[in-house]
Amino acid sequence: MPLFTELSYRKIIVKVLTSCCIGFILACSGTQIYEQIGAIEELDPAFRDLVTKDAKVEIIADGFEWSEGPLWVESEQMLLFSDIPNNAIFKWTEKNGKELYLKPSGYTGEIPRGGELGSNGLLLDKTGYLILCQHGDRRIARMEAPINKPESKFTTLAGEYQGKKFDSPNDAVLHPSGDIYFTDPPYGLEKYIDDSTKAAPYQGVYRVGTNGKVDLLVDSINRPNGIGLMPDGKTLLVANSESEKAVWYAFDLGTGDSLTNARIFFDASSYAKTTPGGPDGFKIDKAGNMYATGPGGIWFFNKDAKPLGRIKLPVASSNCALSADEKTLYITADMYLLRVKLR
Repeated sequence: MPLFTELSYRKIIVKVLTSCCIGFILACSGTQIYEQIGAIEELDPAFRDLVTKDAKVEIIADGFEWSEGPLWVESEQMLLFSDIPNNAIFKWTEKNGKELYLKPSGYTGEIPRGGELGSNGLLLDKTGYLILCQHGDRRIARMEAPINKPESKFTTLAGEYQGKKFDSPNDAVLHPSGDIYFTDPPYGLEKYIDDSTKAAPYQGVYRVGTNGKVDLLVDSINRPNGIGLMPDGKTLLVANSESEKAVWYAFDLGTGDSLTNARIFFDASSYAKTTPGGPDGFKIDKAGNMYATGPGGIWFFNKDAKPLGRIKLPVASSNCALSADEKTLYITADMYLLRVKLR
């Protein structure tokens, strides 16, 4: 039996000709057309204040092992994001697409090791320097190079608490005061929760102050992951990425190092039983709307935890980032970098 039928050859020829025509048109117009993925679902009419009815989910880059930690850098008009297993940070721009930005990004040791060793969450401090959650080096670090001239030279901002080394700092958020709040689950340890180098018997949520002092804020969340602050800086939200308890928690920031009024912001445990993914990274806009990776894709909540809509994806999503004008959402999802033009 022939490997290709006549019909198969015709389909191949049509596909090649079509690709050539599209490529010629795009070259002439200067417009890039991206493959689309997933679907957008409205759960409340207020969703359309955030996302237009004709919005699409575009694959703007792919080929990553596990993409994470996206950060929009307005001054450079670029998106930075981690590829954790590859110990690298990539950048994406409209002009050049994806490019390697920094390697190594999360593990700078000389002894070879496996596991999720790269950087994860990324943010800018108040002076514009890049702050990294480094799995392999098990610390919160600052890159000692300008954002437009990256080098793998880092200063440790926080590496331990009371003499116990962190597991693998995962995600972080900057408070208006300059303090950094971050989560420390065991995902970056080579043997995960049973790793012999795990120092603390819990997974923590911490704060490192501008003076370098580290405070443990929460030790009762089994898998603290995404973290964010409401616009007024008075409410801290933390995602728990356990599939059995897929919950976003909220806390009021009290005086000193205290968190008060612990409560559930939203419980998605029932959804996590039937759809891939769980509460992971998220972002909060200036109005208090929350864009959160969760079971099945990206969840949109208003400031009162009411679900407004979802971006349903066929792969697990890990995190997201907003452009400076909050009109574009970038999503890291497995091997993809995705974009949704919101409004």
